[in-house]
Amino acid sequence: MNKKKMIRLTALVGVATATGVVAEANQAHAATTTTTETTNQTTNASVESTQAAVDAAQSTFDTAQTSVDSAQANVTSASNNVTSASAALSSAIANKEAATSKNIASATSAVSSQAVVVASASQAVSEQAGVVSAAASVQASAQAEATSASASLSSSSANVASALSAAEAALTSDQSTAANNLSAAESAASSASAAVSSDQAAVDNAQAAVASAQAIVDAVAEVQSSDVINMSVAYITALKNYLANPSSANAAALQEVAKGADYVKELQQKFKSDASLDVVVDPSDPTVQEALSVYAVNLINHLRNQYGLTTAFGASANANVAAIDFVKKYYDDEDWNIFGTTGSDGQGHNKNGLDAYADQLNTSIAEDAGSGLTTWVNGKATMATTTLHNLLYAVYSDIATMLFDDGGTNNWSHAQSIFEDGTILGTGGFNNVYLGVAFDKYGYAHYELYNATEGNQLGNNAYSLDVQTAAQALLTNAQASLASAKASLQRMTTNLMVAKAAVVAAQNQLAALENSSANDLVAVTKARTQLASAETSYQTALATYKQKEEALKKAGDNLAAAQASLEADQATLATAKAKLAELEETVANLTNADQLLAAAQAAYEQAVANLTTATGNLGAAQVDLAKAESQLALAEDTAEQAKVRAAIAAQVDQQLNGSTANDRQSAGQDATSLKTNGRALTATVATASAAKQKQGANQGRLPQTGNDDQEASAMALVGLGMLGLTTGLYGYKKKKITE
Repeated sequence: MNKKKMIRLTALVGVATATGVVAEANQAHAATTTTTETTNQTTNASVESTQAAVDAAQSTFDTAQTSVDSAQANVTSASNNVTSASAALSSAIANKEAATSKNIASATSAVSSQAVVVASASQAVSEQAGVVSAAASVQASAQAEATSASASLSSSSANVASALSAAEAALTSDQSTAANNLSAAESAASSASAAVSSDQAAVDNAQAAVASAQAIVDAVAEVQSSDVINMSVAYITALKNYLANPSSANAAALQEVAKGADYVKELQQKFKSDASLDVVVDPSDPTVQEALSVYAVNLINHLRNQYGLTTAFGASANANVAAIDFVKKYYDDEDWNIFGTTGSDGQGHNKNGLDAYADQLNTSIAEDAGSGLTTWVNGKATMATTTLHNLLYAVYSDIATMLFDDGGTNNWSHAQSIFEDGTILGTGGFNNVYLGVAFDKYGYAHYELYNATEGNQLGNNAYSLDVQTAAQALLTNAQASLASAKASLQRMTTNLMVAKAAVVAAQNQLAALENSSANDLVAVTKARTQLASAETSYQTALATYKQKEEALKKAGDNLAAAQASLEADQATLATAKAKLAELEETVANLTNADQLLAAAQAAYEQAVANLTTATGNLGAAQVDLAKAESQLALAEDTAEQAKVRAAIAAQVDQQLNGSTANDRQSAGQDATSLKTNGRALTATVATASAAKQKQGANQGRLPQTGNDDQEASAMALVGLGMLGLTTGLYGYKKKKITE
C-alpha cells in the first residue's frame, strides 16, 4: 500500500482550562468524598466515549482507504486494458492494410499447398502404421516361439536332472520300472505321431489355401478390368432428364431407353467367369470384405465417371465394419428378412434401424439392397455356394439391376443413390461417401452408403481402390498361415523323433533286463541310456532356444525401428497440420479484416470509456478519504483532551484525600479563584502551600498524616505534574499512519 502522512493541528489546553479542572475537582472533594468519586466516573466515561468515537472514525477511514485502493486498482486495470486494446487496434489496422486481394489470393494458395503437404504426411503415417502393425505381428510370433523354446529347454533340463537321479538309483531299478518306462514312451510316441498327422493336415490345407489365393491374385485383376458396366449416351441423357424432373413422361422415356430386365440379363452375361475364382471363402472375412467393397466402388465410380461426375465414392475398413455391425444388429438379430422367400413377401428396409444407426454414428446413411447370394428360380429363393466367384457376381449383378431394372414403385431410387452428388434421395449431407458391403444370414447383399467425417472416422483405414492390392493381401495372409503351419509341423516332427528314440531306448533297456543275469549291469546300462537320451534332448532344445532368442531380438529391433519411423512421420504430420492451421488463420484474418478492425476499434473505445469512469471513481474515493482523515484527527484530539482531564482529576483527588477538611476547603476556594482569574499554574502550588500553613495551626486537634515538608512536596508534585501535562499537549503532533 501507499504510505500516507497525516499532520493535523492539535488543540492546545491552556492554563486556565487545567486550573479549572483542579478547582472543580477541589470543590467537589471539599463537599463530600462521594462527589469526588462521581467526578472521576464522569471523566472516565468521557474518555471511553471519545475513544469509541476514535474507533468509529478509524473504521470509516479504513473503509475509505480500501475504496481508494480498489478504485486505484480499477484505474490501473482499465489503463492496462486501454494499452492492450490499443495494441490490438494497431494490429487490426495493419491487418486491414495487408488485406489486399493479392495477399488474400497468395494466402489462400498457401493454404491449398499446405493441405497437399498435410494429406501426403497423413498418407505416410497411415502406411507406416501398417508397417508397425506387421512388425508387431512378427515380433509377437517370435515371442511365442521363444517362449515355447524356453519351455522346451526347461523341460529338457529337468529331464537331464531326472536322468542323473535315475543313474544314482540305477542299482535299485527292476524289470517293472523298465516296463513302465516302455509303456510311457510308447504312449508319448503315439501322441506325437497323432500330432504330426494333425499338423500335416493343417499344412496341406494351408498349401491349398495358398494355391487358391495365388489363383485369385492371377485372376482378380483381369476380372476388375473386364467387369465394367458401360451406359449408352441415350440412357445417360434420359436418366439426367428424369432426375432433374421426375415427371411421368421422363420416367417413361427412361424406362424405354433402359430396356428393362432384358438389358440387365445382357449385362450379367458379360460378367467374366473364371474357374480360379471358384474357391470357398467367408463373406465376413476382412480380406474378402476389402476385395468386395473395392470391386463395388470401382464399378460405381466407373459409372459416375460416365455420367460426368468428378466426385468418387471411397472404401474403407471402418465403413465395412460398420456395415457388418449394422446388418447383424438390425437384420440378423431381429430376424428381418428384407426380401422374404419369394421377393414379394419381404419386410423391406429396416428404416427404424437405419435412423437409430445414423443417430449412433452421428452421420447420414443410405442403404441399397440386392439379391446377393440368392438367385430367383421359379419364384423361390435358393442359397448359392459361397465362393469368391459368387460374391463378385452378386455385386456385379446387383449394381446392374439397380441401374436398369428399377422402375415401378422404387422410382429409380437406386440409380439416384449412385448418381446424385452431395445428396441421396433428396437428403443432404452426402459429400464424402464411403461404401460398406455386408451379407445378411438370408444371403441378401446390403450396400451401406455413409457420409464420412472426421468425427465418425468412417473414412479411416481407407482401402486402395486397386483390387489387385486386396487380392495380394489375401495371398499374403494365406502364405503366413502356411508358414505357421509348417513351423508347427516341424516342431511336432522333432518331438516325434525324440519320442521314438525314447521308445527304442526303453525297449533296449527292457531287453537287457530280461536277457542279462547281472541285474546291476542291466540297471547301470539303463541309467546310462536314459542319461544319454536326456543329454541329446537338452542339447537340441538349447540350440533351438538360442535360435528363437536371436529371432526374437531381430524382430524386436525391427519393431523398434518401425515405431521410430512412425513417430517421425507423426511428428511431420503434426508440424504440417500446425502450419496449415496457421495459414488458414491468416486467410481468415485477411478475409475478415473489416470486421476485425471494427471490433478492435469498438474494444478500444470501450476501454477508454472504462478508464474515464474508473478515474472519476478514484477521485470521488479520494475525496471521501480526505473527509475521513479530518474526522479521525478531530476524534483523536478530543480523546486526548478527555484523557488529560481524567488524569488531572485523579491526581487532585489523590492529594486532597490526604488533607484536612479545612485544607480541602481552602484549596478549593483558591482553585476557584485561580479559575476565575486565569492565573499561571504555579499559583495553584502556592495556594496549596498557604493552606498547609493553616493546617499547622490545627495540628494539635487533627491526626498527623506526615511532616510539613512531605505535604508541601506532595502539593508541589501535583502542580508540576499538571504543568508537565500541559507542556506535553503544546508539543503534540500526530504520528504517521501506515496503510
